[in-house]
Amino acid sequence: MTDRNDAGSGNVNPDAAVKDPDDWVTGDEPPTAAQESYLHTLAQEAGESVPEGLTKAEASRRIDELQAQTGRGR
Repeated sequence: MTDRNDAGSGNVNPDAAVKDPDDWVTGDEPPTAAQESYLHTLAQEAGESVPEGLTKAEASRRIDELQAQTGRGR
């Protein structure tokens, strides 16, 4: 069994906190300032443009795509 925190050992599973953007309560809100900034940085590196009007969830998905394209991220 995988647990977020292995009782008392201090081991934390970082993937346990990862939620699908479609499941975010705030996913329909505008992107955060940090998302906007990072998205524009990644898009510039990838030679892409950033569409206007993205939601927080859409921005997160686009960041994941651009990280894979540029070799950034995990």
